[in-house]
Amino acid sequence: MNTYDLIVIGSGTAAQVAASRVRKAGRSVAVIDHRPFGGTCALRGCDPKKMLVSGAEAVDFARRMRDHGVSGDLHIDWKDLIAFKRTFTDPVPRKREENFESQGIDAFHGLARFTGPDRVAVGDHTLRGRQVLIATGPRPAVLDFAGASHLTTSDVFMELDQLPGRIVMVGGGYIAAEFSHIAARAGARVTVLQRAARMLPAFDSEVVGWLMERFTEIGVDVRIGNAVTAIERSGNDYRVRALTPQGEAIVTADLVVHAAGRRPDVTELDLSAANVAVANGKLQLNDFLQSVSNPIVYAAGDAAARGPPLTPVSSYDAKVAAGNILEGNRYKPDYRGVPSVAFTLPPIAAVGLSESAARVQASKLRVKSASVPNWYTARRVAESIYGYKTLVDEGSGRILGAHLVGPYADEVINLFALAIRHDLTVEDLKSTMFAYPTGASDIGSML
Repeated sequence: MNTYDLIVIGSGTAAQVAASRVRKAGRSVAVIDHRPFGGTCALRGCDPKKMLVSGAEAVDFARRMRDHGVSGDLHIDWKDLIAFKRTFTDPVPRKREENFESQGIDAFHGLARFTGPDRVAVGDHTLRGRQVLIATGPRPAVLDFAGASHLTTSDVFMELDQLPGRIVMVGGGYIAAEFSHIAARAGARVTVLQRAARMLPAFDSEVVGWLMERFTEIGVDVRIGNAVTAIERSGNDYRVRALTPQGEAIVTADLVVHAAGRRPDVTELDLSAANVAVANGKLQLNDFLQSVSNPIVYAAGDAAARGPPLTPVSSYDAKVAAGNILEGNRYKPDYRGVPSVAFTLPPIAAVGLSESAARVQASKLRVKSASVPNWYTARRVAESIYGYKTLVDEGSGRILGAHLVGPYADEVINLFALAIRHDLTVEDLKSTMFAYPTGASDIGSML
């Protein structure tokens, strides 16, 4: 039996950051993963998704600029776009393994399973860890209806050599919004079946309302209050049954995509064997990202499920956990000012508090919001969707939240995140001279 100072379960962003930090401190480290090394973001999430968005962006921009000095027609060649994406994703597993090897980190392929409080089995090996970090990332949430096995995951969607003509998205969050925008611009007919009362519930409802105009423009059929009850195979077709406010509806599709959220991927670890407490599918952790029931076990990223399920949070969690593993419990995560973006076209972004949460926190709240497609930033790129909502504590001048949709929202939101994270005030931002004309130069007018 090999003994390591740290066993890391997973090979994504959190795993890589924590393993490297602990190894640089002179500790022995092993990494285990049953999937190709690289993790969700690099192989199955944000990076490959943004590659597909790039193709949709090019087509969308050209179409908006038609009759504004640009002529001709662009279209997405799906097979070539997927091939382009693979130039980024295909080398990742080999490079990640080479990186671990160069650092002296032992890598094991296989499904990790606890066999004791400090023991992890993988294949024919049993490893003993003085510390263990769970960084297994997310997996699609289990959906309990007949025919759920017919669902295709977003992972598989990004590997399709051909894009089907009729696609149903089950769910209405990030995956449904982003993938429907990509697929529709690639020529597919997309239907979104969302159980909730609106799309993108994690974002401000008014700002989402402005974005929904674009769903209609590109032909995405969004059906809210539609709870899927069954999926049936009929020849080459799928019949998706949904309970709607008007009764049962049936949508026929060539592909049905699971877009109903993800959960921590911890169910196959046999956590009970390690006395790692779990409640409602989530690890029970203290403020140091440490298991409340087994002190040698820590977690980071989506597996920890303490901060927003975003790649920067995974990296940040890993630094916190690694610091506590190396130095004792000294560090607690601080998730203030973490920006979130859905890469629709145009993108929608948010950071800080919602309006309702800000009203509870601030004794005097200033809310400023407007749809401003007439501003230069939007007019220059012929974009009809542009709007903002900012939340400011009148007493201190601190920015409590920012909610944006439109061109460059995915970049501008980072400046609001900087302000929230470091307690900058409205005056601090208004007195800053941003390059003009850029998306950031609109910030002063948003406050």
